[in-house]
Amino acid sequence: MARKPLGLPAGVEFAGQSVRIRFTWQFRRCETLAYSQTPKGIKAAADLRATVISLIKHGVMDDKRYAELFPNSTYSTYSATPLFGEYAQTWLDSREVVGGTRKNYRISLNLYWMPHLALLPIDQITSAMLRKIAGDTPWKSSTVKRSAIQRLHTMFECAVNDELITRNPVGSIELPVKAKKPVDPFTVAEADLIIGHLYEVLTGSMRVYAAYFEFAFYTGMRPGEIAALRWDEVDTEGRVANVCRIVADYKIEERTKTRETRRVMLNSRALNAIEVAKGVAELRAKQSRRQHKQSPYVFPPTKNFEFIQQASVTDKHFKAALVALKIRARRQYNCRHTYATMCLMAGMNLGFIANQLGHSVQMLLTTYARWINSSEDWSEVGKLEQSLIGTKLVQT
Repeated sequence: MARKPLGLPAGVEFAGQSVRIRFTWQFRRCETLAYSQTPKGIKAAADLRATVISLIKHGVMDDKRYAELFPNSTYSTYSATPLFGEYAQTWLDSREVVGGTRKNYRISLNLYWMPHLALLPIDQITSAMLRKIAGDTPWKSSTVKRSAIQRLHTMFECAVNDELITRNPVGSIELPVKAKKPVDPFTVAEADLIIGHLYEVLTGSMRVYAAYFEFAFYTGMRPGEIAALRWDEVDTEGRVANVCRIVADYKIEERTKTRETRRVMLNSRALNAIEVAKGVAELRAKQSRRQHKQSPYVFPPTKNFEFIQQASVTDKHFKAALVALKIRARRQYNCRHTYATMCLMAGMNLGFIANQLGHSVQMLLTTYARWINSSEDWSEVGKLEQSLIGTKLVQT
């Protein structure tokens, strides 16, 4: 029980060997001060309390001032480091990323982390706190959860580099196992049936979509890369196409998914698609300019746009072909997988295939292990058969 000798100023009392003051801000508080129980110490405590009361009365007391007045207080939550919301916005604005990536980061931060962390100083955010938020959030899928945690990790890693915090609190958060999209290629026969059907039913300038899918099946390029392919990047004599840009978020981005330019060698089927697309371009040139604006892109849509802005433009023709041919439904991205498995089953060099697809060899091995094995399995069995024949000869 604190003793209060007679004659102490209002709100000032002794606590052990120290002096304590009492006042009310937000709620009733008491702060023990490092003052001695002497007339000088008592006066200093009374003066400090008077200052505090004045700041509160005039409505200018805040967490920062409170922390300055009582640096050792257990009540103070002020930190010199920025709040999570402030730092997240500054960090996002400073990133040199394309619009689509910036948008994904913003949505993820706003949806999953801002409601819980926006007003907290980043140096007061702990791993336990983040683990609880992650555990309580009803994630749409493990992929969404993984992406949200990874994006948060990237932001906090930057805060570590900025020397605002000493360690990344996201580092100890366990990531869900990465879910892979199924690789479900078409057979060569199915691919040719789809291409043939599209050439049969699509006429006039609509044939550009048939050419688009022939090119997709026989180059393995990503849909966004095909949509962004320009005539000046195609060399029919040299039989190559330069892949250096992509369509993302309805816009042309001057980069590929991997940010590396590559040259795709064109086989006879890919060259045929180019010729068909060239014929469509000539047909469009003969028509009224009011109807069709000339496009610098190889596979432009039939409407008044220079390039295909989204997959739904081509997807409706692709799905209609699958239904008409009674081929099991798969997304059109499997055209790329079909080309990859064609090359693997033909026994082509793994490094060459990886370069054509814009993959690393490791990614190729991981993604298409099943087809790599199947192309080699019988040759391996053949080696065993040769061994068995030799064994029989020795026995005889």
